[in-house]
Amino acid sequence: MYDMDTRKRALTLVAQGRSLNSVSKETGISRAAIRSWQTRIEPLGRHRARPCPRCRDVPGKPEDIAAYAYTLGLYLGDGCISSLCKGVYFLRITCADAWPGLIDACAEAMQRIRPDHRVFRVQRQGCQNVTCYSKHWPCLFPQHGPGKKHERRILLEPWQQEIVDAHPWEFIRGLIHSDGCRITNWTTRLVGGERKRYEYPRYFFTNTSTDIVQLFTDTLDKVGVEWQPLNQSRAAVTISIARKASVALMDAHVGPKH
Repeated sequence: MYDMDTRKRALTLVAQGRSLNSVSKETGISRAAIRSWQTRIEPLGRHRARPCPRCRDVPGKPEDIAAYAYTLGLYLGDGCISSLCKGVYFLRITCADAWPGLIDACAEAMQRIRPDHRVFRVQRQGCQNVTCYSKHWPCLFPQHGPGKKHERRILLEPWQQEIVDAHPWEFIRGLIHSDGCRITNWTTRLVGGERKRYEYPRYFFTNTSTDIVQLFTDTLDKVGVEWQPLNQSRAAVTISIARKASVALMDAHVGPKH
């Protein structure tokens, strides 16, 4: 039996891009053991990990659909699913060090989707990769595929759309937390003959995938948030939310990153 620190260290080395063979040689742990920890780091004991809801005889939704809606938004923005070895995948969402609250929220939501699997964080320069291994990430995120997201179609399955419709603000929050921001703009006005500075908040969302932008704006429409695209020369599309009532809605349900 290996203790948890040993298991975590081995998985961290693998997450850094090391092969199972090199990690095995360095740590003295068999490749089979490391491979098994990629799907579950804790000793199994009597109770094995619960099955994937999409792989049941009658496919269902994740138990915590609010956490799923948030994680789906994060995944579409800053996430990817990679194959580590045959039948094992890892979901990785990259979060900037500047937003520790976002990192915690990402890790918590990912854990709630697959509660029997270990979620861990790998430090990179300026960011952390929140990561979890499972055989079933492609089942849960069928948008996974070869190539970059903006180079292929990104459409939600009907069961995913039902989740987004039930928890639109969680989905919007995930997208803003990945590829959006809340900023304070300013301008000047003449008041009583004196020019004064006037500040106002607004939200931006930028993504190169027109499909993901469409998912974002469609969901904004459903919750009554007014938006408009910005005119830009670059390939990415930026959506602006600046009207006072819409910003107030966003502040109530999303808020700035922290």
